[in-house]
Amino acid sequence: MMPVDGVALSLLVLWFACFGAIVLGGLVKGTLGVGLPLVVLPLLSLLLPAPRAMGLLVMPVLLSNLWQAIEGKRLNEGLRRFGGLLVCQFVATLAAIHLTRNLSVQGFNVLLAIVVMVAVGMMAVGATFRVNPSQERWMGPLVGGVAGVMAGVSTLTGPILIAYLLALKLHKDEFIRSISIIYLLGSVPMYGTMMWYGRFGWTEVALSCLALIPMFVGLRMGRLLRHRLSETVFRRLLLGLLTALSVLLITK
Repeated sequence: MMPVDGVALSLLVLWFACFGAIVLGGLVKGTLGVGLPLVVLPLLSLLLPAPRAMGLLVMPVLLSNLWQAIEGKRLNEGLRRFGGLLVCQFVATLAAIHLTRNLSVQGFNVLLAIVVMVAVGMMAVGATFRVNPSQERWMGPLVGGVAGVMAGVSTLTGPILIAYLLALKLHKDEFIRSISIIYLLGSVPMYGTMMWYGRFGWTEVALSCLALIPMFVGLRMGRLLRHRLSETVFRRLLLGLLTALSVLLITK
């Protein structure tokens, strides 16, 4: 038997680690409707350069959100309700990516650290905050603008969007449908603009197609688990996810 080369072994371990991280992200996404980039991106960033980690999530993020948005139906209702949020998120995402395109690595890290601190604060507020229907008209666009800035810097739009939708007190199926629509329509311009400015390339996008396999494995497992959860347990798991992510983001 030929000895295993050290480099080949390292690559094999790396592939298994990436596979496991994406299955875990898919499991959380299938169960709670959120968490794929929030869980996987910090984990992959420990193994790969941050831009490559972002690129590897392109296809899993797009297709998982498309699936859950279609599965939830009533797309027109979601588009009407969150139209202002989506428009502001779109504009802010393009502006943030454009303004940070020439940042040095050090400057990008500083900006990312600021985003992380803001995200943690929003998680803490979102756990107890409640948005009334009368406040939704102006708060939705505001949340969309902040989410767009966070997307342009790090792709991590989840913290503020999760906190906002939790504050709306949505039913679990409505929550998953709404967050999937927002993620899907926010991800297309975000990833397209990042590719335009060279944050990552077609190599990462092609590799992200391979990431669909572990993503769908986790997604199906999570979907089966979700139907066994009550509304109370569902919200507790979401709050637990926010708490765990806040710790992960701070330590990252």
